[in-house]
Formats: sequence, structure tokens, C-alpha cells
Amino acid sequence: MIIYTTTRRKSLAAIVYQAFALLAFLCGLAAACFSSSTRADDYFNPALLDIGNPEQQKTDLQLYEKGPGLPPGDYQVAIFINNAKVNTQQVKFVLKKNASGQETLQPCFSGNALKKLGIRTRRYPQLMTNGLCADLSVIPDASATFRISHQQLLLSIPQSALGSVPRGYIDPKEYDEGITAGLLNYSATASQSRARTASEEDNSSQYINLRPGLNVGAWRVRNYSTWSRSKTGRSEQHDFSSIYTYAQRDIVGLKSDLTVGQSSSPADVFDSVPYTGVELRSDSDMLPDSERGFAPVIRGTAHSNAEVVVRQNGYVIYQNTVAPGAFEISDLYPTGSSGDLQVTVKETDGSERHFVVPYASVPVLQREKHLRYSVTAGRYRAYDHNVEHTPFAQGSAIYGLPYGMTAYGGTQQSSHYHATAVGAGKNLGDLGAFSLDVTRAKALLKKQKASAGQSWRVRYSKNFTGSGTNFSLAGYRYNSKGFYTLEDTMESYTRADDWSAPQQRRARTEATIDQKLGDGLGSFTLSLVKETYWSRNEDMTSLSISYNNSWHGMSYSLSYSLNKNTQDSDEEDRSVDNDNLFAVSLSVPLDRLMPNTWATWNMNNSKDGTTHNLGLNGTALADNNLNWSVQEGLTSNDTGSSTSVNADYKGTYGEVNGGLSQDKHQRTVNVSLQGGIVAHANGITLSQPLGETIALVKAPGAGGTHITNQTGVKTDFRGYTVVPFVTAYRHNTVALDTETLPDDADVTHAAQIVTPTRGAVVRATFSTRVGQRVLMTLTRGGRPLPFGAAVTTEDKDSEFIVGNDGQTYLSGMPERGKLLVTWGDSDSERCVATYALPDETDNNSIIRAAAQCH
Repeated sequence: MIIYTTTRRKSLAAIVYQAFALLAFLCGLAAACFSSSTRADDYFNPALLDIGNPEQQKTDLQLYEKGPGLPPGDYQVAIFINNAKVNTQQVKFVLKKNASGQETLQPCFSGNALKKLGIRTRRYPQLMTNGLCADLSVIPDASATFRISHQQLLLSIPQSALGSVPRGYIDPKEYDEGITAGLLNYSATASQSRARTASEEDNSSQYINLRPGLNVGAWRVRNYSTWSRSKTGRSEQHDFSSIYTYAQRDIVGLKSDLTVGQSSSPADVFDSVPYTGVELRSDSDMLPDSERGFAPVIRGTAHSNAEVVVRQNGYVIYQNTVAPGAFEISDLYPTGSSGDLQVTVKETDGSERHFVVPYASVPVLQREKHLRYSVTAGRYRAYDHNVEHTPFAQGSAIYGLPYGMTAYGGTQQSSHYHATAVGAGKNLGDLGAFSLDVTRAKALLKKQKASAGQSWRVRYSKNFTGSGTNFSLAGYRYNSKGFYTLEDTMESYTRADDWSAPQQRRARTEATIDQKLGDGLGSFTLSLVKETYWSRNEDMTSLSISYNNSWHGMSYSLSYSLNKNTQDSDEEDRSVDNDNLFAVSLSVPLDRLMPNTWATWNMNNSKDGTTHNLGLNGTALADNNLNWSVQEGLTSNDTGSSTSVNADYKGTYGEVNGGLSQDKHQRTVNVSLQGGIVAHANGITLSQPLGETIALVKAPGAGGTHITNQTGVKTDFRGYTVVPFVTAYRHNTVALDTETLPDDADVTHAAQIVTPTRGAVVRATFSTRVGQRVLMTLTRGGRPLPFGAAVTTEDKDSEFIVGNDGQTYLSGMPERGKLLVTWGDSDSERCVATYALPDETDNNSIIRAAAQCH
């Protein structure tokens, strides 16, 4: 940064300089007008800097005048090979002359660095003959261009020099196992309701979700436990569940994960089975450009300030209170790789609605010659502790064949059960992908003879990019009358004397679609689960359809859901009527009156009546991390009117939500708190809810600094914070927002790249300089140091530029220290300045100081 001062002598110099500049401009204009065959380079005469100081030493400014415009050094760049982006990393650049004699910045790559980029270095043994930097000119027609303004390095490499390294490949040597750390993810909700009529009773509920963990080396120890308490009148219920505890580590050489403890088997070939034992399975996330898994989004509608409970495999995995109207739950933490989600919406009047959200894997296509496998051995584990815990073993394999084909199969073995599955999948190109498999099983149920049967399953999936379908999953499964799954068989062995055979599923149909209809036409989503059974005439159906669109800033949606005979209702053999729900919602922005505020209206119609809700909601604070809403409702039944106020704040140390509501039946207060805690060698850091893999930011002295692209995430008073979500086995950029740095702090590099393994806590350390901001005048022998000279701090982490009259702006400076100044290549063109800053009471001011350079 160059600082100029304004004195009378400088004003005169500026006038002279402007006169010279005007004269040069007129001469250049005349030359352009009267000569079309002659062109001259732009030239800045360094003698203009001598005005007012003719004895000042000269600095070579050709680097900025005719050169690349940047000095050589390390820069963070995006690397492109033949116009395809391959990586973003730190690259060292050196000055080299091109064929025309002009100096340019060229990358300094080692041989190993070129290998990582996919270049066949063995074909060109002369690459490293000139020193530590590879000479790319050895490769015919190869070139490197540094686009400084875009921070891009463009490499042009002939195809013959490129190997078969897949796009996006990351050398396993770059994987970071992270630091030793203790983790805790927590979520707590509580509600208290007071009855407003004599026929109602006071009730309260509390729910705590804990996911503690420990990282030591490559091992990840994890636990998932929940606790709930509910009280209605004098009736009280408690429940504590440890859903799983396991230790897991990756085996990079096998591209696999090893799990010891309680977990769930994969659902690629067989249904997912909860177990206590050992599992070794391949991890496709270690492969370049692999497909990622997904967690379903739950959408529904509430008539009042309802309590939403989500169960999977018998465990409560989510519980919270939602406001009247449409709701969406997108932050689930599922307990296994499959298992439908049972959703219960409990209204304030005590009524309940149930629906099912399908959760299963997509067709199991693999690339040619690629093997995906899993081997599991242990005891069956279930929510009901009375269930048989007989040992079992399971194995599955999926292999990619030519012509887009995939073959797969597996086996399940136990003393009560034996099953074998075979199947095949096919990539149909633009038409999507499908798989077909058959499972033959023989089960020995309790107090029954052996039962044998088979199950046919067809699955289809396609991401229709051209038509706007983000995701589609459809499946159909048919079971013969004698077919039982491993779960059915194990759960038939209860300790109770009375026994009845498990419900035999006859057929199951499921579909999940998210479809965009085109510009201005909106989108719709569909979710369907339908099951029929051999042992009864009833069936189970859960269907939801919604349409969303916007017009001139206003957004609106329509939805319909049908829920019939869900599993929750069948437990007591109750006769349940079909539950049909139709909903309409409208949101209108009020930016002209109140920024970041919307007016909302929604209408719900069901067998219980019609509900209208009118309200305001919006966001506040600098990062919009405070969400608030106020709603007034009116129903056509005897519930009458209702009022609710809710607010949600997402901060550095966690997320808190609270609300008040009342209607004819009750007055309710609810609050929830969720976040994460990381214990590490440097102390304890609080954070927002943690993902599977996280980054710990260490920037001592830079308290209150925001993290780029992270809502509400900023460093604490010690300079630490957590980036709650990073991607395993991929390059992740963690960057500080330098505009939010404290006045007395500076960083040499504002961005760091981390490449974590699964479940790791990787450290992103930033070199911070905490100190004063100084406007220092540097002189040598009584004369100002030359304009454009480079000033380097004692630790060589920061570099500054000398301005007019030797004035230099310095930041993050300690009270005492040394500065190295250079303005050329010879020893006579460099010196060292020792300085001591004067005492200043105002830390926000810029200190003026002077130092002699020797």
C-alpha cells in the first residue's frame, strides 16, 4: 500500500507532474492521429519521482511497467489443464523470459507435483535438469499462462503427455487425518403447555439428542443417544436410548472403511440390517467424481404450533415444534443407510397425523472394472431388546461390466435364516438407469416350520438435467407369500409366550420426484409409499404432492397429502379413516416498507376443518442469522383463533429457537437449543451443529473475524472457531473475511486448503500478525528510501511497498523489531532498519514513526 502526504511542496510537484502528463498525452494523441504504421510502448519516466527530491535513489520498476505486474512468490491459483479445472492450490511462481524476451511469471512445479496433475513425467526425463523447477518447454507444445486478474494458471498440455489420472483425483498423501479431539453434537427441545379449558390437562415434553465422539489418529469413536420425557396431567413417561456406539477408521489402500461396534449394514443388495459386530465396506467417496449419498427432506403442514416427531427403525431421531402452516425438515441425522421415516404431527388439540417418507438407495450402477463390496459379521440389533440376537453374517458385491452393465449379488446367513440375491443393472443413457434383482430366502420362524419364498425388485433412477428433474427414485418390490426378510425372522423370536407371525409384505411401490417445469412455470415434488400385505385386505399408503412457483417476487405453493393405515396406527388395530390434507400458501415481500420481511397466508383443509393463518416473517442482523415470525390463525372448528410468535438465532456458539403460542385449548412455550463442542489441545471451542467432518480454524489474535460463506460463523475471543461442514477426501477452502479482521491484526494468507479424511477434525491455521498500524518514514543516510522499494518484516511473513518520501504503511507491527528493505539485486541496494514504536493510548489510530536503514 502506498501512502502519500499533502504538503505545499507536494502540491507544486503534483502540478508539474500533471503538466508533464498532459504533454505526454497530447504527444501520444498526435502520434496516433498522424501515424498508422508506428507504435510506441507506454513508458513511465522514473525521473518524475525525483521532483522535489532529486537525490533519491532509484528503484527498478520494470517489473510493474513491462513485466507481469506482480513480484515472484507463492500465490493461490485455480489450475486449468486444457481449459478443464483440476485443482485450486498454492503455487510458487518465478520470473522467466519468454521467446520475445519479456519477463513473465512461470510456475515452479516439482516432478511429483506434475505427476499429481496427471502429466507423464517418465516420458520426459529432462524436465528436472535445470534445478528444482520443472522445465515445461521440454514437453512439445506445452505452455503455462498466469492470468493474474483471475488468479488462474492455464496449462496447455498435449494429450500424449497426459496420463489416465481421473479428473478430480487427489493423491492420498494429501489426506489429513486431523487432530486428536473430543466432539459433542447436541440438540435439546422443551415445551410447556397450560390447559385453558376444564377438559384439557397441562402437558410438557423434553427431548435431548446427543452425539458425542472422540478422534484419535485415524480412529473415529461415535455414539448416538436420545432422552425424552413427556408428562400429561399426572401421567409421566421417560425413555433413554443408545442408538449406536462404534469405532470406525478408513483404510485408504483398500478405499474402504472398517467399523467395529453398533451400526447398520448397507442397503445396496439387501435391506439394511442393524448389527453389533464388525464390518468392512468400500467407500466410494475416496474415488474421484463419485456419487454422493443423500438424506431425505421431510415436508408437511401443521394446523397449529404442532410437535413433529420423526422415527427411523423404531428410534426417535428428531423432535421439535413447528409453526402453523407448511414446514420443511432438511437437517436430519439418519440412523442407518435405509429405513423409512415415520413422521408424526401432534396438534395442540391432541390430534395426530402420520405419514411415511421413503428412504432407500438408488440403483447400484458401477463403473467398468470397479468393485464395491461389504462384509458384515455380528449379532442382530434392534430397538426391542426382547428380539433374538442370533449371530449372522452378510456379504455383498457389486461389479461394473462393459456396455454400462453392472452385476451384483450377496448372501445372508444365520442359524434361523438363509438368503441369496443376484441382480443386474443397466445404464440407459438419457433414459436413466434401472436395476432388477431377485432374492431367494429360507426362514425358520419361531414355533413354525421353515418358510421359503422369493422377492423380486425393480428400481429406477435418473437425474434429468435437461428437463430439470433434480432427483427421481422409483421402485417396485413383490414378495411371494413364503418370503420373510432377516429382520422379520429375528423379530419373531421374542421372549413372550404368545406369538403371531409378522406381517408379510406382498408388494411395495415407492417414488420420489423433484421436477422443475421450466422458466416461470415453477416446480413440483412427489413422494409416494404404498404397501400391500398377504395377511389382510388393508394396505398402507402415504402420498404427498406439492407445487411451488413465484411471480413478481411473490411465491406460492399448493400441496395435497393422503395418509392411510400407517404403522403407528396399526399397532393397536384401530380403524383409521383416510387422512386427506389440502394446503395453499402465499408469501409476499415487503421490501419497500420493511426490508427482509414477508407477509404470509396459508390455508389448510382436512377432515378436522379449515385453518387460515396470516402472518409476518423476516430476517434481521448483519448476516441475516436471526429469523422471526408472527402469526394469527383462525379455524372453522371449535378451536377458534390462535396466535404464535417464534424466533430463531444462528450464532457462532450454536443455534437457539423459541416461541410462544396460544389457542382455545392451551397456551404453550417452547424452546430449543442445538450446537457443537470441540475439545482440542488448545482448549474448548463452541460451534454450530457439527457435520460428519469439520475444520477447526486457528487464528490467534483475530477474534470476531467472519468465515467466508458461513452464516453466523466467526472466531471467538481467542481466534478459534469451527467450520461445521467440510467434504471428506476433497480439497476444501477455508477463508477469513479480511474486512472483519480486528484493527490491530493482519494475516499473511487469508485462505487455507484442507483435505480431510472421513470424520476428521482438520486444523486450518492462519498466521496472524497482531500489532500496531504504522505510517513509518524510512531513510538511509538522511535520504528517503527509493519509491517502490520492498519492505519485508523480520519473520518474512509480510511485505510492504515504500511510497513517496520513504513513507511506508505497515500493519500488525510489534512495538520493536527490524525491517529488511530491498530495491535492487546488489548488496548496496538493501538495508536493515531497526525501529521502536512510540507509546499510543488510542489503539485505533495510525502511529507515525521513523527509522534509519543501515
